[in-house]
Amino acid sequence: MKVQNMTSSRGNKVANQFIIYTESGSVFQSYNSIIAKITDSKKDDSYYANVELDRKYWNYSNTTGKYRNIFLNETITETKKKIKSGEYKLTDLNSKPVYEDTVETINLNK
Repeated sequence: MKVQNMTSSRGNKVANQFIIYTESGSVFQSYNSIIAKITDSKKDDSYYANVELDRKYWNYSNTTGKYRNIFLNETITETKKKIKSGEYKLTDLNSKPVYEDTVETINLNK
């Protein structure tokens, strides 16, 4: 796993806006909230991106929206169309660890 600050159009690190790279994809975090998660998937020998947005925070503020658009490489209009069509799933990304799918459960009672 790797965490990287997003950068401004001038190339400067942006405070409180992060991309987290995992084995299965990437995550956009704004301040302490997970906003979007992209998971790489394979179906019928083709790769595609599965996108999940946090139902509460995906469009929380102008700053969150600006960097979400950069992370997804699209406009808010495109994002809304993909939510409406079901291509993007609205879910709760902040109630469990974002990396849960890559962490093994350890039995400490052994």
